[in-house]
Amino acid sequence: MSTQEKWALISVYNKYGIVQFAQTLVGLGWKILASGGTAKSLSGAGFPVKDVAELVGGGAILKHRVVTLSRELHAGLLADRNDPEQVAEMQKLGFPIIDMVVCDFYPLRDAIAKSDATVASVVELTDIGGPTMVRSAAKGNRIVICRPEDRQPVLDMLTETGDIGHGNRESLRARAEFEVARYCMDSARFHGAGHFEGFFGEKAVALPKGENGYQVPAVLYAEPGINNPFGLDKYQVLEGAPLSFNNYADIDRLHQTFAHITAAWTRVGKSPHIAVGGKHGNPCGAAVGGDMREVVEKAATGNCLSMFGGIMMCNFSLDEELAHLMVSAGMNGGTQKFDSVIAPDFESGAIEVFKRPKGKCRVVKGPIGLGMIPPIDRKRFRQTEGGFLLQPDYSFVLNIGVGAGVWEHQYYIDLLLAWAIAWTSNSNTITIVKDRMLLGNGVGQQDRVGAAKLAVQRAREAGHSDKLEGSSAASDSFFPQPDAPEVLIDAGVKAIFSTSGSINDKLTQELCAKRGVILVQRPDAEARGFFGH
Repeated sequence: MSTQEKWALISVYNKYGIVQFAQTLVGLGWKILASGGTAKSLSGAGFPVKDVAELVGGGAILKHRVVTLSRELHAGLLADRNDPEQVAEMQKLGFPIIDMVVCDFYPLRDAIAKSDATVASVVELTDIGGPTMVRSAAKGNRIVICRPEDRQPVLDMLTETGDIGHGNRESLRARAEFEVARYCMDSARFHGAGHFEGFFGEKAVALPKGENGYQVPAVLYAEPGINNPFGLDKYQVLEGAPLSFNNYADIDRLHQTFAHITAAWTRVGKSPHIAVGGKHGNPCGAAVGGDMREVVEKAATGNCLSMFGGIMMCNFSLDEELAHLMVSAGMNGGTQKFDSVIAPDFESGAIEVFKRPKGKCRVVKGPIGLGMIPPIDRKRFRQTEGGFLLQPDYSFVLNIGVGAGVWEHQYYIDLLLAWAIAWTSNSNTITIVKDRMLLGNGVGQQDRVGAAKLAVQRAREAGHSDKLEGSSAASDSFFPQPDAPEVLIDAGVKAIFSTSGSINDKLTQELCAKRGVILVQRPDAEARGFFGH
């Protein structure tokens, strides 16, 4: 067997498109080596195919558990074409030197995801031969393709130049090692039953800097194989400087606020327009409603001072009129200076309104819509010294459920918005809302009465003193004492949501009853909203 021949080994579980791929390779002068079902598919299409069984001197054994695990095949993947002695040895043995491997793996994740998955069923769909020959091909500096989307680019390069170049080989080698590592981690995670965990990401965006200027390099990684339609890698800057580490971090935080507002309203059959303005991840302006102009104005005037240099995010397209309103509302003839404005789309003229010198306002088209709801099966991790913390995502969604007609009652509507904001702001938090507009957000306090005082103070400093009477407030946990509810009630709050679990719950309940204030509570173990530790 000539060592000058170019051989491609093809062994794929998903055979979609593989016949066309092999056809092009044969047209370029390559010879095809294949195993099992892949060999049958290609030979059935009329291609000259050498079955792996012919190379290794026998067919699959042990109920197809051993097919490609042979010295003949792996010698072909590992032999060094630049070493004359190895080339001569391969020729003497009559083994082909294999220059390309096209291989995907048994669908292990699908097997694990099944509700009736067992150790036996998962083991049965655990691929050994595929990952092994992919790693041999990677070590042997072969062209190794383990994703269907990489096939056509390789064919294009081979057609144009006859090779793919060193850089592309290295990229495919890295991809192969990465996919095998993910595959093995899936297996370890399943069999370890929580004892082992790992996370994988693929570089999506190189960032200009980290959280601070000296923290470079900084990168946004996307979770591979998920194609999350709301992933941060889907955001497109239409105008302004590239998104920074802090921008992405803040967008991710506002995603949580949007997701909780959307989920709560969707649960009761509502589909409102939403606008949220945030600074350092915490909402400082927010509104929901049916009229886009009203929503923009309420969100933009939530706290104009805090909004300076912040992010405004909407789930509806912005035209020039709405853009002018967003930058002028509450500014007494001046204009608001946003760091970023994010919407599903921008109509003619809107982008020009937001422009700032040196690209300081980023106009960003993002996938913001009603599908943004808290995921119930995703995990959140946080790096620690020597390891990381892991927990399920923030998936709790409030259902006040106090009887028919609740959503015609303004207090309960406002409680819903206050809850969504408080639950996605740095704890401890107390949030005040009226007429579906954020008035004051008291975030990140060490004591709950301090959070209440801060929420009232922020509402007053933002010019909302007249709106506090008849407002609603949410606390992200229980009240240890009735002092914080008293601060809120004295300011004019008429409805409060909190969790229960304090030994002094009865005192808070008695205070609210005495002052004629609605109090809605849920058990702290079920509904506590600590966030951002």
